[in-house]
Amino acid sequence: MTTRSWLTHSRTAAVLLPAIGLILALALWWLATIVFSIDSYLLPDPGDVLVTFLDQPGYLLKETGVSLVETLEGFLLAIVVGVPVALLIVRSVIVERLLYPLLLGINAIPKIAIAPLLVVWFGFGQWPKVLMVLLVCFFPIVISTASGMKSTPVELVELLKSLNASKTQEFFKLRLRYAMPQIFTGLKVAISLAVIGSVIAEFVGATSGLGYVITQSGASADTSLAFAAITLLSIMAILLFYALVLLEHLLLPWAQETR
Repeated sequence: MTTRSWLTHSRTAAVLLPAIGLILALALWWLATIVFSIDSYLLPDPGDVLVTFLDQPGYLLKETGVSLVETLEGFLLAIVVGVPVALLIVRSVIVERLLYPLLLGINAIPKIAIAPLLVVWFGFGQWPKVLMVLLVCFFPIVISTASGMKSTPVELVELLKSLNASKTQEFFKLRLRYAMPQIFTGLKVAISLAVIGSVIAEFVGATSGLGYVITQSGASADTSLAFAAITLLSIMAILLFYALVLLEHLLLPWAQETR
């Protein structure tokens, strides 16, 4: 096996290369603080961030759990709402023409502008955060699902019809199968946006979560704590993304083989 082939296909390389990239990023971060003599209150180095985390791991992990729950709840709600809407769009041209302009308009609204309104409408509980995550995840899930459903080859649809297949059989045995790779693409985009959505909501009217930690640490100029929270958010987003990648590998092995 050539070096390039090993880097492309080896499972060891799949773990090793991201780890090397992370180490290089941390090294550049640390080097920048030294070369440019940046004060720690402006930009802490990775060591300062690690010390801050070790000083209060319980607090930071608790707030990470709050953000994780909000992220997952909003993401799952976006799937429950978005997939049926995408199916309606695929099944009816009239519905597609009715909904697409609305979806584009809603997606174009800056979500940070909606966050205060969600607090006014739903209070300071968990619902404003979950709904914010729903808003940021909804559009990519709908678009990817609808595009996937429309990508089914016409000749295969006609073949199933010639075999007297029902609409249910056509959907589950053909259309859904062809749509799944694109659906997962939309889900992987959405899960990254979900983390951002939860943080945006926590910036406004929250009393817990990593977004709240960042806001409070910024107000007190505790940049090490802010960077510790940001680092935990990044780790959470990476783990959620690769959890979906793993799920895709498990559910769609045939899709990987055809790439």
